[in-house]
Amino acid sequence: MPDTLNTPHAPAKDTATGVSGAVHQDRRHDSAHKHVSGEAVYVDDLREPAGLLHAYLGLSERAHARVRSLDLSAVRAAPGVAAVLTADDVPGANDIGSMSLGDEPLFARDLVQHVGQPMFLVVAATRDQARRACKLARADYEELEPVLDITAARKAGELVFKGMTLKRGESSAAIASAPRRLKGRVAMGGQDHFYLEGQIAMAIPGEDEEVTVHSSTQHPSEVQHVVSHVLHVPSNAVTVEVRRMGGAFGGKETQSNLFAAAAALAARITGRPVKLRPDRDDDMCITGKRHDFEVDYEVGFDETGRILGIEGEFLARCGFSADVSGPITDRALFHADNSYYYPDVTLTSRPLKTNTVSNTAFRGFGGPQGMVAAERVIEEIAYALGMDPLDVRKRNFYGHGERDVTPYHQTVEDNIIDRLVEELEASSGYRERRAAIRAHNAGNPLLRKGIALTPVKFGISFTATQYNQAGALVHVYNDGSIHLNHGGTEMGQGLFTKVAQVVAEEFQVDIETVRITATTTGKVPNSSATAASSGSDLNGKAAQAACRTIKERLVAFAAENWKVAPDEVEFLPGRVRIGTEEITFAAMAHLAYMARVPLSATGFYKTPKIHWDRAKGQGRPFYYFAYGAAVSEVTVDTLTGEYVVDRVDILHDVGKSLNPILDKGQIEGGFVQGMGWLTMEELWWDGQGRLRTHAPSTYKIPACGDRPRIFNVNLLENARNAEDTIFRSKAVGEPPLMLGISVLYALSDAVASVAGHSLPPRLDAPATPERVLAAIERLRAEAGTAQPALAPA
Repeated sequence: MPDTLNTPHAPAKDTATGVSGAVHQDRRHDSAHKHVSGEAVYVDDLREPAGLLHAYLGLSERAHARVRSLDLSAVRAAPGVAAVLTADDVPGANDIGSMSLGDEPLFARDLVQHVGQPMFLVVAATRDQARRACKLARADYEELEPVLDITAARKAGELVFKGMTLKRGESSAAIASAPRRLKGRVAMGGQDHFYLEGQIAMAIPGEDEEVTVHSSTQHPSEVQHVVSHVLHVPSNAVTVEVRRMGGAFGGKETQSNLFAAAAALAARITGRPVKLRPDRDDDMCITGKRHDFEVDYEVGFDETGRILGIEGEFLARCGFSADVSGPITDRALFHADNSYYYPDVTLTSRPLKTNTVSNTAFRGFGGPQGMVAAERVIEEIAYALGMDPLDVRKRNFYGHGERDVTPYHQTVEDNIIDRLVEELEASSGYRERRAAIRAHNAGNPLLRKGIALTPVKFGISFTATQYNQAGALVHVYNDGSIHLNHGGTEMGQGLFTKVAQVVAEEFQVDIETVRITATTTGKVPNSSATAASSGSDLNGKAAQAACRTIKERLVAFAAENWKVAPDEVEFLPGRVRIGTEEITFAAMAHLAYMARVPLSATGFYKTPKIHWDRAKGQGRPFYYFAYGAAVSEVTVDTLTGEYVVDRVDILHDVGKSLNPILDKGQIEGGFVQGMGWLTMEELWWDGQGRLRTHAPSTYKIPACGDRPRIFNVNLLENARNAEDTIFRSKAVGEPPLMLGISVLYALSDAVASVAGHSLPPRLDAPATPERVLAAIERLRAEAGTAQPALAPA
């Protein structure tokens, strides 16, 4: 649905450029006022077309079973039911998998592989009638032994996708000859996306087998591809549109395929519009999560804390199908170095099959799990040597011109982590605060404090090279107004605002002149997912290319008609200078139209320099790296394991920011989401494979009261991107999430204080109060220290 940036609350023009809303300016999100007022239109808010039917999914009640029979007679006879669809009703491929492996059916037929797997679809006059009818199905199952967790999956050994190995040097020999060695295992749980707007799709049938799908998706082109295959029609018969999502975080990259395909199938068969929206409980049971990992590591190091050799095996619970687990476990390996140079290294991944929902993309895409493991290794070395973990971190940072090659053989050419950490260490008062915390803990046996400074180095680009492309469409109308469309999707992150700023900058017009329009496959084809933190990089460059094509035409027109050289035509704020004359941009557009100059253009961009050979584990998968660091301070109640985050200081690298205030918002939100993953967000399945944390009552995400009491967020200054990105900015969607790792290791520092920091706490995630308390009691037992006595009342 179209939208404009012209609101009564728009900020004044920038005095330096004269253009309101150009790049490098603070500009609020284009829909911010609509978000808070409830005016923002999502799929469920669209005006319902006449004859709309509502659909609901019938789900498996077993984690692993053969389906002997499925009796749907009572479902079909239920009030209001218009149709009941199964795998037998699919005219094309009964598959919605993003990897086209044929392992993720739209509807299970003879075999169910997780509780909550769709088996049929009920289409009825109302949503309530469809939901109630689903409960009338009767399935007869032959139970099979389920594989539910990583422990069982290790034994079963079945993979959903071939693992990968990254290797440089001879790690086993380096570890064996190292002065010091240690090994261990770190575990981290998954995370539900908990987007505010749940999964939803509305399909409207057209003529000649056409269908329009309004989908809450990060990847309209993939939804188009999946729907076309399910319906057995070409892609040009399917149009997918999305104006905005109410959050996604990776959970609508592939997971939206199911809902769009089911709604489109129902619309095709009934000939009427169909909407499908699960409730929150079913949404959480049906859709994939962040992968939980166990990482086994062994490291050799010297007496100064420098790593000499390291090996790691990364095991992930992937669920019943591949989804994007292969690329996710790949990226975990890509980020298992975090900011550290490993001279000799071998890293392997094992994407394990389990009878749980197929896990999927989530902000960071495997990178966070790799970094948590890296930081555990650093912490273990620090405890073994009696050093401050920050000193071990700094000892192992990538170098400049040496010690600069990653485990995947990419040279780190833009390294600024040492400078960034040095600045944060000083500005946050890390050393002084650490000393004060030690003094506090010495005199306070019950409330213990901890502090940690952890870095982030995050690679930017899709590791599937073909996804690193984007298209855009720009129209300039003869009144000077501008229409913008591109392949990126808006999920609250501010992408549409940033790309509109690029257009405003290129034409030197106020951003109110630019009309933002819904992403649609009918305007920009073959788009990539808005994911991998690449939305602004890709779509901003594509929009810029389209603008420059139109500008070249306008310059040529002006030069010819005013008899001046092309370099005498200049776009100034709100106007165009032609020789010694100036006219408004609107006048130029009108004159160009009258002279039959085309004022519409497509733009295309593909990321340069990148290449990747997965079989060899070598290449340059990333165009550049984004950096950041955070210092977190916590207080832990050693009697209960409860804790508070007292203070967080963040310094983050966004290059030359397109929109500093939006970037700060992404950093704050990313940090809190990462903190939630590592502290309180716990997914729990019972012995029958049923997800028991499937609603806000049982699955806890951070609330306002959980935010840091003091929260200082700053952007690194004088850090323009070394690569030719859009106005030298850097991606900011995913990297900040990993700043939350500092909270986990601050908690670990507080826990370690109960044993005088003599033992490694080995605190796994999520570090719930129960897990924190268990770690405290274990360390006390190992150290032989007693729990402090309470003073008498």
